[in-house]
Amino acid sequence: MKANTLGFLRVALLLLLTPAAALADDLPQSGQPVFDHVVELVMEHFYDASALDGFTTAVRNEIEDQEAPVTADSTEARVDAAVDTVLASLDASHTGRYKPDGIDYFELIDIFRFAVRDHARRLFPPEGEASYHGIGMVARESDGTLFVSDVYDGSPADRAGILVGDEIVSVDGAPYDEIESFRDKVGETVEVRLRRHEGAEPVIVEATVERLRPLRSFSKAIKESATVTERDGRRIGYVRLWTLSSRDAMDVVARELATGRLKDADGVIVDLRGRWGGGQSDAAELFVGDTAPFRLILRDGEEILANVRWNRPVVAIIDEGSRSGLEVFAYSLKTNGIPLVGARTAGALLAGRAYLLPDDSLLILAVSDAVLGEETRLEGRGIQPDIPVAFSLPYSAGRDPQLDAAIEEMRRILAEE
Repeated sequence: MKANTLGFLRVALLLLLTPAAALADDLPQSGQPVFDHVVELVMEHFYDASALDGFTTAVRNEIEDQEAPVTADSTEARVDAAVDTVLASLDASHTGRYKPDGIDYFELIDIFRFAVRDHARRLFPPEGEASYHGIGMVARESDGTLFVSDVYDGSPADRAGILVGDEIVSVDGAPYDEIESFRDKVGETVEVRLRRHEGAEPVIVEATVERLRPLRSFSKAIKESATVTERDGRRIGYVRLWTLSSRDAMDVVARELATGRLKDADGVIVDLRGRWGGGQSDAAELFVGDTAPFRLILRDGEEILANVRWNRPVVAIIDEGSRSGLEVFAYSLKTNGIPLVGARTAGALLAGRAYLLPDDSLLILAVSDAVLGEETRLEGRGIQPDIPVAFSLPYSAGRDPQLDAAIEEMRRILAEE
């Protein structure tokens, strides 16, 4: 009986291990180091083994393509397209390849800094801190035209008066490129030509290029976003969580609520339309936790905040930019009765890990599932708002109907107090 039991266990173990192992062994090699390394990492680490069948089919299709097979001699463009195709076959968030020709690369490499720490000084000499040259704006393409989708609070773009929804016509007379348009221009002023209304004559604004360190820039943007407006004699605060990944994101918010610009607000609007998620899964405790606020007072009267809790009204804004840790945040608010205004969140809640590829591009790969409560998964589903409000980016000229709706909801809540 013992021998039979051991034999059964060996067979069971083989049944568990053989599919992925066999698939990996049977896969042909292209000879292209970046492509092959991506395949190897996916086969070894991707969280969902059931997706590997489709992935291996996609890999074979790229290597055996009749017109342009991926080989050691493939062009960069062909390799890029092949990598994008095989990763897309996994149909998962937190899975993609990023190259140093875009802002996403620098922001993600700073967020996943520990994964590339052995290469940091080589990638970003001399101190090894991720950075790029820019003005603090992000663009999104719509029907072949680039529009400003994000302006980081307190950034050169913000100070220059660039607005979300502006069409980017050119930078210094050349087509806009989010990295090349500003490379080696730190301290210089660039001319950004924008079209604020469809068919209108372009306007020119000037912005000074800075060396931007992503996580520091996010912390600054969170702090600079904190504002208070007065409506109906009540003070309505606002703060935008661009990401939870910066080291002190929630500390910045806590300080603004406890002793900063938001401390006297009657209610606060928390904007979760961020760039990236990350952060601690209990970050929303600042707004929904029932632990008593706690501070230490030193001999000289200095106060040290040990625990901050906001117990006045809250309204949150969400959209497709609310992803990962920001979705966990939104879920916690919603389950505690805090109204969500805007559009459905990204439905991107898996755990990702970063890997540096042979060409120094960055692979983000989903390595584990994520479950809220007993069996709630947001991946592919997202969170629906309580108050749906659409937002159209092109030529919005800084108008923000989702924020307007959040303010109206806060006014309603405060009027009922």
